[in-house]
Amino acid sequence: MSGNTTRRMNSAYYQEASPTAYFSGMFDTGPQSFHSSEEVEIDIVRSEEDVSIVIQDLSTGYRMNSEDLYTNKGFKPPVHKEAIALNAFDLIKRMPGQNPFESPDFRANILLKMFNGMRKVERKIRRSMELQASQVMQSAVVNLTDIAGTVLYTLDYQPKATHFPTSGTSWASATLAQKISDLTSLCDVIRGDGLMDPDELTIGSTAWENLLQTSGFLDRLDTRRADLGTITPMDRRGNGGIYRGTLELGNYRLDVFTYEGRYKNPTSGASTKYLDAGKVVVRATGGKMEATFGAIPNIAADLGVSGRLIPELPSRMSSSESGMDLFTNVWLSQDGEQLFGGVGARPLMIPTAIDSYGCLTTQL
Repeated sequence: MSGNTTRRMNSAYYQEASPTAYFSGMFDTGPQSFHSSEEVEIDIVRSEEDVSIVIQDLSTGYRMNSEDLYTNKGFKPPVHKEAIALNAFDLIKRMPGQNPFESPDFRANILLKMFNGMRKVERKIRRSMELQASQVMQSAVVNLTDIAGTVLYTLDYQPKATHFPTSGTSWASATLAQKISDLTSLCDVIRGDGLMDPDELTIGSTAWENLLQTSGFLDRLDTRRADLGTITPMDRRGNGGIYRGTLELGNYRLDVFTYEGRYKNPTSGASTKYLDAGKVVVRATGGKMEATFGAIPNIAADLGVSGRLIPELPSRMSSSESGMDLFTNVWLSQDGEQLFGGVGARPLMIPTAIDSYGCLTTQL
């Protein structure tokens, strides 16, 4: 019985953690990024900073130049397929925010729970994309595990070891000169191999604090002596990065970012940072990075079979602007009392210009 007490049902509150896309946002997506193949191949043509050699006389013939050689690399994207299940009995229950004295709208509840479930799954896939991209940027090796810690997918892009050095002295005790030397040396390696100047630095939380607390660091930024960089108030960027200012190292001027994006570690269950607290990622923003998305085959969708259980739900949601390509599927149990919704994606983050970035381990 309700009694004589009056109550008002306000809108339900959904606590949702929006995925960050700082690292995955570094990988470009365009019309060519979407494919239906099992693997992805790229041809890489390399060149050097050669100079023309003079000839001694106009009568001398031309010096011959050979065609640029190229290498071919192939990669298989990881596969994500997540499903949700709706039971018929659950759909007659009150949904969050609904009036308990109104008869449930069965179809509306189906659509609400299905769309909410698929949005949740999409966020999971986006976090996995960010995790993949973060591993590419910090080691150029991808290892994706299950809840038991078993590696289910691995991909080694085989970078040059010089692009992923470890500081000779821990940054917890290193001098300013040592830290500047560590960063400048990595910049030089990127410039020499990648043929472009690095202009962006993303630093882990502990490495950043160690740098700030280094004797002489803030004096280096004193513009009364020389404009060697600036530290600014936090400027939050939409992709999760926080702009902290600029830093000049030798001939390089780098925009400095910190990044605190997190995910729930599938093995430990702990909230984990995508960027290791002691690492520093340095890159040339002009270096080509690509995000590709493979199709999830579905016979009914590929044959154009009509009669989808939920017509309002498209079979594919693809956008180069948002950097995502999702494939949806809906099916019923044999007894018709359980509805399943599946979301699949095959995202792959490819460091095409692999020599245009590197990562320093500072030792904590």
